[in-house]
Amino acid sequence: MQTIAPVSASPSWPWPPMIRASVGWHLLAGGAAMLVPGAAPWAIGGIVLNHALITAAGLTPRSSLLGPNVTRLPQAAVARREIAITIDDGPDPEVTPQVLALLDAHGQRATFFCIAERVLEYPALAREIVARGHSIQNHTARHRHNFSFLGPRGFAAEISRAQQVLQDVIGHRATCFRAPAGLRNPFLGPVLHRLGLSLVSWTRRGYDTREGNADTVLARLTDELQAGDILLLHDGNAARTAAGRAVVLDVLPPLLARIRAEGLRAVTLPDALAA
Repeated sequence: MQTIAPVSASPSWPWPPMIRASVGWHLLAGGAAMLVPGAAPWAIGGIVLNHALITAAGLTPRSSLLGPNVTRLPQAAVARREIAITIDDGPDPEVTPQVLALLDAHGQRATFFCIAERVLEYPALAREIVARGHSIQNHTARHRHNFSFLGPRGFAAEISRAQQVLQDVIGHRATCFRAPAGLRNPFLGPVLHRLGLSLVSWTRRGYDTREGNADTVLARLTDELQAGDILLLHDGNAARTAAGRAVVLDVLPPLLARIRAEGLRAVTLPDALAA
């Protein structure tokens, strides 16, 4: 599986081949529709197909067709036997402190993709995450369900607001970004590039916002677990077990034990990507 490097700070957005091809296809189709008799229906059909492909890419969280997307840790981190545990949608006043205790007990580090409004609501908890050696990164200001339908201004407002909140509450801006549910459109890449953020998805996920069976979630995360993996869990919006506990709390102990047994080490994304 290919490792995709973080976004570089080059002066202009390096338009990905799919977007360049899409622009060229629109120009070609438009020219054909105007200059070639009877070509208009075919040109319109081609444009519709092109838009369908772009939409499919945006609905595939691990796709890199719309721009750089970190789906695995770089080779240097693999050589160090590192993985990344990422925990989304918090901080949550009930669940997050228990997650922190479990991570501390096993001596592992995680990256929390936090919703900025929740950081504002629980600033002491956000600062506690960082104080314990973990990382907080940008998961938008409000976690809007229509995030993937926004345009450049909407993306910029939502992401910049989160950056400012993190700066104000924990003292630094994020370097990594994760879209709600991983969904996006072609306008996101240039905004992230301008803000100096790397889009990060995951290698494997537990679907723990809708699956309350800890064994099922754990199996999805640990099947062929290996160095370089980025794992996705949730402290906010977590599904509940039959006993009423957030499922992440029952998944973490055996997951962390498995990580140690495999000779792996969970580190924060900024540490893993620094090399």
